[in-house]
Amino acid sequence: MKFLYSIFLLLLCVFVKAQHDRYELIDLQDQNKTQVKDSLSAVKFLDSLSQHNFYLTEVKEVIKKDSLTKIYYDKGKNFNEAQVTLTPEISEITKLTATLFTKNLDSLKKEISEKYRDRGYAFNRVKSKFTGLKNGIPQVEISVIKGEKRNIDSFVFKGYEKLPKRFVKNLEKEFKGRTYDDRNLVALNQSLQNHPFVLLEKPPQTLFTKDSTQVFLFLQKKKANSFDGIIGFGNDKSEKFTFNGSLNVNFRNMFNSFETVNIFWQRNPDKDQTFDLQADVPYLFGSNIGTNINVNIYRQDSTFATVKLLPSVYLHLNNRQKLGLRGRLETSTVTDSLFVQAKDFTKKGVGLWYEFTEPSEVALFQYKTRLRAEADYISTNYDKEDLSVQQNNFLFSGERNFYISGNNYLNIRGETALLNSKNDFATNELLRFGGWNSFRGFNENSLLADFYYFGTAEYRYLVGNQAFFDVFGQYGQLNNKNLGLKPKIYSFGLGFNFFLPIGLMSFQLSNGNEFGNPIKFGDTKIHWGILSRF
Repeated sequence: MKFLYSIFLLLLCVFVKAQHDRYELIDLQDQNKTQVKDSLSAVKFLDSLSQHNFYLTEVKEVIKKDSLTKIYYDKGKNFNEAQVTLTPEISEITKLTATLFTKNLDSLKKEISEKYRDRGYAFNRVKSKFTGLKNGIPQVEISVIKGEKRNIDSFVFKGYEKLPKRFVKNLEKEFKGRTYDDRNLVALNQSLQNHPFVLLEKPPQTLFTKDSTQVFLFLQKKKANSFDGIIGFGNDKSEKFTFNGSLNVNFRNMFNSFETVNIFWQRNPDKDQTFDLQADVPYLFGSNIGTNINVNIYRQDSTFATVKLLPSVYLHLNNRQKLGLRGRLETSTVTDSLFVQAKDFTKKGVGLWYEFTEPSEVALFQYKTRLRAEADYISTNYDKEDLSVQQNNFLFSGERNFYISGNNYLNIRGETALLNSKNDFATNELLRFGGWNSFRGFNENSLLADFYYFGTAEYRYLVGNQAFFDVFGQYGQLNNKNLGLKPKIYSFGLGFNFFLPIGLMSFQLSNGNEFGNPIKFGDTKIHWGILSRF
């Protein structure tokens, strides 16, 4: 026991002594002091200075007094500050002078490497050669081993591989042969991000071989089919409280050709109904030519019915732009002989249209940018009057979501349309707008005009990725020659949209009127809807 006690006492003394030993490192250049626990830690600290470009660190003096050991050191020159000489090629590529002084040599080398990567030299190495000191400043020569230049040679699709051949060819046409660099990879990623039919599961991956550069795209087929139902509440022309609504069903990409079949039905408070059927096939026979066929039937209670057929062919300028040529066949029949403002007519015409869409990075928004322009030349024949006239129809609409800051966004939208002719228009051929998807605060298709325009400003506040609140205001004007009216109109309101397990839920309150008329609470419109994808 005495022996074990002696050993324990000896170890305790050594431990206590070690606990009292202290090491202090003092920088002679700026007198900074660093405390460490033992000699091994002091050595590690001095070694670490070389990682910060102090390659000539020297220990000048070591003073030990009692339990404190002071180590005085001189870091020497920081070799991250240097007078640099560049080769003529590096100077030309980086737009830097051939000789320059830098306070951060590492940052300069990284910048040079990035410039070479932007030119396709993905595996370049930037070398620096120390040539000596001049007036205490390190002299460094920089050179680059470029390696082999890399271009995008091919794409390999993984996951969802049943893609339309023309879609693949368009992607290859746009990116194949381009320099392999960060700029083109970002552009490729953005072209597929938020695509309406495919989902990019992760950023593009690259396989480098001796002779080729393959980009792997990991895609997934999107749930693109959708059901959009809207229920609205408001007063009709007789100020009787009624409900209205719409159903919009989209079947998309069921046959892996990016095709769309859209069925739309709407009923407004005045018992008018709209039925719209549209089919779109984007790549006919593996080409960049697509076709769109639209049948629209509008019935105003028991007074008249109008049927339109709009067959169209279009060219994909790229994956965001379309330019189309369409025909127009239209017929309208008056079913109430007492409704003298309407006329029986048939129309034939041809038109051009252009469409640009840019997807949104925010899942709650349908688009970041959307533009649509139409121009039609129409021959109209009024059957009972044996009269034929020429008409022109123009439409332009645009929408853009602007990011402000944080969770704040601004949606700007505008639309204008013109129906032009030397003759007066019958009521059943006037332009119709108003409602949930155009000028809110009014009943669906309740505003009649031969010319109109309106603008919308909507502030949106996002709550995570699941909901957003909005406040909006609208201003517009319409012209109705038949009635001699040119009213200026407005609307305002608020709403919220949020994701539920069944889809995107929308709720909105709106009120609209003509300038000069008092706001009526009874004119408030309530809309509730759900957009579900399957």
